[in-house]
Amino acid sequence: MENLTLNINYSECYVIDYASRRRPFLFFYLAVIIIAIPSNAFSLYVSWQQIRQKNELGVYVFNLALSDLTFTAGLSLWLDFLWRGVWVHGGYVCMLSIYSLFTNFYTSDALLCCIAVDRYVAVVHPFRYSFFRRVGTAAVISIAIWLSVVCFNATTITWDDLYHENKMFPLCFDILLPLSQNLVRANVLRFFLGFIVPVLLVFFSTLGICVAVKSNQATEEQERKRISKLLTVVLLSLLICFGPIHVMMLLRTLVDDCRNLAWFLYPYKISIAISSLNCLADPLLYCFITRTGQANVNQIVLFFQGKRKSNDESII
Repeated sequence: MENLTLNINYSECYVIDYASRRRPFLFFYLAVIIIAIPSNAFSLYVSWQQIRQKNELGVYVFNLALSDLTFTAGLSLWLDFLWRGVWVHGGYVCMLSIYSLFTNFYTSDALLCCIAVDRYVAVVHPFRYSFFRRVGTAAVISIAIWLSVVCFNATTITWDDLYHENKMFPLCFDILLPLSQNLVRANVLRFFLGFIVPVLLVFFSTLGICVAVKSNQATEEQERKRISKLLTVVLLSLLICFGPIHVMMLLRTLVDDCRNLAWFLYPYKISIAISSLNCLADPLLYCFITRTGQANVNQIVLFFQGKRKSNDESII
């Protein structure tokens, strides 16, 4: 094949990733960085304002934006990798970048679950579980999520599985080697705990809210649509952004023959690229769908419009 050369050896499998195939990923990640950094910085600011107003939803969105910004900042390393075709930053930086990737995956989907469950409690049990809708409780839950994800990654991300160096092709992550038993177990756990469980939680929270809203005639139609939009985006974020990568990780555990892995690399790369869209979906959740988020966006737009108008008048 012209675009893909595979050197088959049961101890080492190398894929030469030609520039023509790397270029679309390069432009894709560059676009993600350009859009994600300002949008998540704005989401960070808006959610902080909500935290100051004792809104517990702002705590979850603040942590989402923080996770996305951390991951997006590290994407510059992947741009360099795609540009060069080899990893030149060494094993420690490789491990750090992969750690950031998986930390973003599982802090994001856990926090999305928290948002869905928070809305469920607010709509279905507004008085019974009010303790869970406090800023302090949301902060403790967020810290617990970060610590849990960090500990899980520490036990499942290993040097041998993710970094390989020889004289020609230092590689980070894109390694076609038979999986270690540690990585097989990690991928299975990631699929069920990091994807299936969050999807089920969000689905049943959404279902419970829909039933409660339909039976409550006092709920305004506009409020129903707002809640429906919010939870739809949460569910779609999980399915679209995290579904493909977790399916590919599960499939990877079933294929350990290097002769059968040549087809696997680029679908895997595409699934990782899709997962990075999570950095763009998260700001949409709060800033443009929730009522308080829309109010903050409108205030900032009006502020800049008023500032521009005053500048125009001063020029005249």
